[in-house]
Amino acid sequence: MTRHDLIRAVTGTTRLFGCIASPTDHVRAPMIFNKIFTERDINAVMVPVDIPAEQLVEGIKGLRALGNFEGAAVTIPHKLNLAVFCDELGPGAKAAAAVNAVRFTADGHLLGDNFDGHGFVAGLLGENPVGVLPEQILKNKSILIIGAGGAARSIALSLAEQPITRVDITNRTLSRAEEAVQLVQKLGGDTKVFAIQSNDIDFHAYDMVINATPLGLREKDEMPLDINLLRTDCLVCDIIMIPERTPLILAAQQTGRPVHIGRYMLDYQVDLIGKFIGAYEKTEDRT
Repeated sequence: MTRHDLIRAVTGTTRLFGCIASPTDHVRAPMIFNKIFTERDINAVMVPVDIPAEQLVEGIKGLRALGNFEGAAVTIPHKLNLAVFCDELGPGAKAAAAVNAVRFTADGHLLGDNFDGHGFVAGLLGENPVGVLPEQILKNKSILIIGAGGAARSIALSLAEQPITRVDITNRTLSRAEEAVQLVQKLGGDTKVFAIQSNDIDFHAYDMVINATPLGLREKDEMPLDINLLRTDCLVCDIIMIPERTPLILAAQQTGRPVHIGRYMLDYQVDLIGKFIGAYEKTEDRT
């Protein structure tokens, strides 16, 4: 075991950060940030914070009351609801109407932003799962996003900025997909992003499919789609981080389709989140 495998010693002056979710067994942010804190000798620690959805208001009040809790990464199921409680939203959060990072100011105000879209696109271009020139990965592509939550909205907006042909958003409740599309269109994706009812989907028409739902977090979850409905060259993406190989990703691999796993969406936005929540500020230990 090396020094970088260890968490820096926690002291009375350690700054506290969290990863807000429910459940928390799938979160990766604490592992990533605690390694960074150790490598950079930052006196901070990030812990998983399990706040049930029905107790979100009380949970945030409790965190605000902590003198050394400064900010957090945010994931399922709180991205949409927590945005409502923020006193101020950054551009990414306004676009998605959802947050994946929040921080408290010195006077207790809660600020939120969202970097999921940037992380997903940057990860896709950086990892290049289809093995083509980077400028060809998204060019003229037709993409289906399953799910209409905060991450789906952020990803749709970022994809709409790329040279794609179209992004379709589908959701069990069509009105949610329509709301997501209206928001994205309002912010600049008006010619590329559409809502589609599940019964109207021609899966064979897509170059890329993205699972932006929680389906796959648990072993007994149903599949978000039938993998055999997709073209054999369709890129199958999941935004779930743990398990890294979800049933959808495994099914795609077993049938020879290219895949893009969820961990890259976080890996490619870690520094943006870290800077936003103030985690990288290296302050002297206070007595």
